[in-house]
This record gives sequence, C-alpha cells and structure tokens, in this order.
Amino acid sequence: MAWAVPLFLALMGIEYLVARKTGKNYFGFSSSVSNINVGIAERLLDTFTVGIFYFIYDYLHSHFGVFNIRSSVLLWVTLLIITDFIWYWYHRLAHEVNVLWAAHVVHHQSEDFNYTVSARITVFQAFFRMCFWSVLPIMGFPPAMIISVQLVHGIYPFFIHTRTIGKLGILEYILVTPSHHRVHHASNEKYLDKNYGDVFIIWDKLFGTFVAEDEEPEYGLTKPLDSHSFLWQHFHFILEIIYTLKQTKGFKARWNVIFGRPDHIDPDIRPKLEERYLFRTTAEAASNKLQQYVVWQVGIILSVLFFFLLFEHYIPVFVQACISLVIFLTLINSGAILEQRRWVFFLEYARLLVTFSGLFYMWPHPVLLLVFAIVQLPFFLYRSTLERRYLRLVYGTRG
Repeated sequence: MAWAVPLFLALMGIEYLVARKTGKNYFGFSSSVSNINVGIAERLLDTFTVGIFYFIYDYLHSHFGVFNIRSSVLLWVTLLIITDFIWYWYHRLAHEVNVLWAAHVVHHQSEDFNYTVSARITVFQAFFRMCFWSVLPIMGFPPAMIISVQLVHGIYPFFIHTRTIGKLGILEYILVTPSHHRVHHASNEKYLDKNYGDVFIIWDKLFGTFVAEDEEPEYGLTKPLDSHSFLWQHFHFILEIIYTLKQTKGFKARWNVIFGRPDHIDPDIRPKLEERYLFRTTAEAASNKLQQYVVWQVGIILSVLFFFLLFEHYIPVFVQACISLVIFLTLINSGAILEQRRWVFFLEYARLLVTFSGLFYMWPHPVLLLVFAIVQLPFFLYRSTLERRYLRLVYGTRG
C-alpha cells in the first residue's frame, strides 16, 4: 500500500507530461488537487479498514462457507471473473440506488478525466463493495485469496482513467478500456448509466448497458458540483437525501428517497443547501502563492502518508491517531483554500496543536516546547503575512 503512492503519482506525472507535449489540456489545478486529496483520505482509511474486511471475510468463511475451495490457477481465474461480475452489479446499483450513489457520487464529480480521477474513491464506497463481495467467503473462497484478487482488481481501473490512450483494437471486445470508461464518466445524455464494468466489458454487453465511444464526452455530473471543498464533495448528496426526506410524506415516497433512483431527490434542494453551507467568493482566482501553498501541503501530506503506511506497525496508536487527524485537517484545509474560505487558518492552528501533541507523546521533554517554538516562529510569521493577503484577496478591504 505504501509503495503504491509514489508509483501512481509517477504515472500521473507521466500522463501530465504526455498530455502537455501533445497540447492537450487534460489537467486542471484545482480539480487535480481535489482528486488527489480524496485519494489520500481513502488510502489512509484503507490502513484501518482492510484488516476489518479481512476479519469479516474470515468469520464468514469459517462459519458459513458452503465449500472448502483450495487454491489453483483455474480457481484464481474463476474468482477474478466472479469478483468482476459482483462489481458490475454493485457499480450498476450504485448509480440506481440513492444510498449507494451517496458513496459513489464522489468518483464522478470531476470535470477532468485523467489518472488523478482514479483516486476519487471514498471509504464509504469501499465499505459497500465489501458488503457485496461478502458472498465470496460464503461460497468458500479463502479470505487471503479474496483480498489478493481484489488488490489486482483494484489496480486495473487506474489505467482506464485517461484520455491519452485511444481505442485498443480487439481488446475493446473483451476488457474495459479507457474508451469504454470515458463513456461511463461522461455526462452526455446518450452516455448516461452505461459501461459499468471494471475489468471485463462482457457484462455490459450481456445486460444491455454497453455504449461505444463515438463522440467527445463531457465529464462530470449532469449538474456540476462546482465546489472543491473536501467536506462538501463527500457529504452534499447525503444532505440532499436528508433534506428531501424531511419534505417527503408517506412510507413509499420516503423509501424511494433512500432506495430509489437519484431522480427521486428534489432538484431544488442542492441550490438551497449550497446557499446555506457554501461560501461563494467574488475573487476571480487564488494567487500563485496560495496555489503554491496548497501544492506544498499536498506534497508534504503525501510524504507523511507514504512513511505512515510503510512504518505503520512501529507507530504507537496515539501517534497514528494524531497523524491521521493532521492529514484530514490538511485535506480539509486545502479544499478550503481552493474554495477561499475565511476559516482556513483555524485549521492551521489546530494542525499545529495536533502535531505538537504527537511529538510530545513520543518525546515528553520540556526542551521539545522550546525547539517546537523556534522551528515554528518563522513559519508563523510567514503564515500571518499570507493570512492578511488571503483575506484581502477574498474579502477586499473588509478582511
């Protein structure tokens, strides 16, 4: 899990260079940062959830396994096919059932389409997938075998989130290719709710959800989210469900709000929620310094995540909690800067406090207070200057 971080970042960098060399504008700054931030959160939470999933699979296999399946090449291939078949139905229902769409919608919010979009997966989606795949240990597949196949199954989709690769000849008839998946992420009416496959395209052709790419896709939601807030991206549709439920009467109507299609959500709800929870600035764009600051934050957090995943077993639980909280505060902070929210600097101070708490736990010595203060003083002065510039940018003379 740790080495996947630099590997995928390197591939994103290669794709960016290829796109730039061919004169294609496939990467937006704010969108790319938002995509990577979502991926950081998912990768971090996977550290804690993968073990839980393995325990659940092991329990189901031990107590409810119908067969005692043993490893063989044929059974590994069979498990991959069954895993992909279950994924197809999970993925299809995730577009047709509101409670599942609430977890999956984050993956479709980006109006760009590149390798960074593959990172837009939430731990909510991972939980629902685990629920669907829980039939595998009941069938008799060992947990270690299931997790191994899911790892391969999870890596493949990374490579189909790109516009730099065209159609792939005969593979278009067997595998899900970048061309197929561009259709899936498109908001064009003819492309909606198509191409749900993850590895094999045969399920879409078998169940009538396949469409070939024949016109340039428009990416993102049919109604663009128009927000880079880390929190809003994750929870906006959950709020839409809750507020629609409050306005809905009758059991059947309420049932449709939760388990029906997204069409059952009141379309006028989101503008009201945006007006209540989102701040819209009149500033045209963040300054270069603010963008550089966001890049530095994301870069440092990616480094922290890499070493955290690499040395997780050697880190005390309290320090793990502090590192996780610092990462999440940074992700929220980055989104808040992109959204130009006034309260971003409260997150800065909270992050410093949590960082110091973790350090003091590891080294409970008064000298640490002095060292921490000396190291933070120039950064604090720079941050104060940046804060004044930031407030002037967003609020003008009112800041």
